[in-house]
Amino acid sequence: MVHELAAKCGIDCGECSYKEKFNCPGCQKANGKVFWGECRLAKCVIDKGLNYCYECDDFVCDLLKEFAFDKEQGDNGKRIENLKQWKKNGFDCR
Repeated sequence: MVHELAAKCGIDCGECSYKEKFNCPGCQKANGKVFWGECRLAKCVIDKGLNYCYECDDFVCDLLKEFAFDKEQGDNGKRIENLKQWKKNGFDCR
């Protein structure tokens, strides 16, 4: 099941400040082409025919780590922990 507020990279779009600020629908609805352009992570997941990074054999890959620990836009690995939880427990659908 794909949850529309669960980004492919593990971000909870429901908690993202850009959602309202830029009227971003989230990467699930935008098919990886969010308000700032095409997301390399989402493109990777889509190109592999997956829904989320955790479904990949390379999870946790360098590209995901690069995004998760980016000095300006990263979340210190929170998205990686979200992905691990989603993989284990599914989604807490609001």
